[in-house]
Amino acid sequence: MKIAIYGREFQSAVIQYVQELFDLLEQNGVEIWVYHNFNAFIQDKIRAKQPTYSFSAYQELPEDIHFMLSLGGDGTMLAAVSILADSGIPITGINFGRLGFLASINKDKIKEALVELLAGRYDIERRVLLASYKENDHGLKEEKLSFALNDMTIIKKDSSAMITVHAYVNDELLNAYWADGLIIATPTGSTAYSLSCGGPIVMPGSGNFIITPISPHNLNVRPIVLADNSRLRIEVESRSDSFLFSCDSTTETVNTGMVIHIQRADFTVNLIRLKHESFFSTIRHKLLWGLDTRNY
Repeated sequence: MKIAIYGREFQSAVIQYVQELFDLLEQNGVEIWVYHNFNAFIQDKIRAKQPTYSFSAYQELPEDIHFMLSLGGDGTMLAAVSILADSGIPITGINFGRLGFLASINKDKIKEALVELLAGRYDIERRVLLASYKENDHGLKEEKLSFALNDMTIIKKDSSAMITVHAYVNDELLNAYWADGLIIATPTGSTAYSLSCGGPIVMPGSGNFIITPISPHNLNVRPIVLADNSRLRIEVESRSDSFLFSCDSTTETVNTGMVIHIQRADFTVNLIRLKHESFFSTIRHKLLWGLDTRNY
């Protein structure tokens, strides 16, 4: 069996768990492929009895790679998804962070989880993504900017004046949001930034996107749920000559005059879920959903 591992730099307290993982993989005869930056970081921290292989893009992985393990929190998991792109390689995460909504395997349960993973006792959830494109001078979609599993965010660059975000759905004006920004989230991302701004929790596979304003000036402006086959066009007015455009864990500065198109990506991410996991149990456990101390 061949497994890919993605990770980022971590604190010394995490070393014992990473060592445990590598020991278990070696004991089970697993061929280990490690993302090149992470491989360089762990060279003098992890004792490996067998050689590991390095990769910098999914195209360098063997065709028979079974799945990828992301070592870290949800941010690390999102970065790993950006590496996998449209490869179709299944992914799951061991949580070394705090919440661990996507990276759902607890670091204290590595051995138990690995037994299930190596035996193939898990389910695959196909999660939709967002894809973004910039518009050329002829009003046509041109260059693909990025894709996101959680959300794409348009946000003001400085801390002073708000921006006006003109949002069109299938070429019809939805609203001109006078706000600090706008979040376009997938169901996967409905429990992330969108939720903290008052957006709803949406079950994965429901076929929806969520548009959530960030600190809108008009209090009667609320999040809206759209069908995920909708095509969005975003135009921004601002006193500044640029704004920030965020796709999951990456952010770039975009000129105010640029028109951005957002729609469902033409590929999905294969997210591994162990048999005892479910979306409902995760929101109850991770988000303490419905917990009331008066009942305890």
